Amino acid sequence: MPILFTITPGQTSDYTQAIHCISGFTFKSLLAGKGYDSNSFRQHIEGKGSIPVIPTRKNRIEPVQHDRHLYKERHKIECLFGFLKHYRRLFAGFDKSVVKFKGFLHFVASLRWLK
Repeated sequence: MPILFTITPGQTSDYTQAIHCISGFTFKSLLAGKGYDSNSFRQHIEGKGSIPVIPTRKNRIEPVQHDRHLYKERHKIECLFGFLKHYRRLFAGFDKSVVKFKGFLHFVASLRWLK
């Protein structure tokens, strides 16, 4: 279920907002894609007393093991993005104002919570 949204420009990597998005939350493990594989992000997660479940990138010199069985649960995150893409107004970028875009995003997220 969606909890927090941070709006960034289209050319900005999601990774830049990762630490901001997880601050204030407690969790046993954090599932993320290969794009979030960095030593600093892993150390931040471990510093919170959690386990990072992030597969390593191909170009990493020293691969880091992750729980493959637990990583299979990441499909739920992808299903959420699939749900959001059903609303053309979100993925097509019709809203020119960040306030309107975020307002509609919150509306769709509330529909997900009510489902």
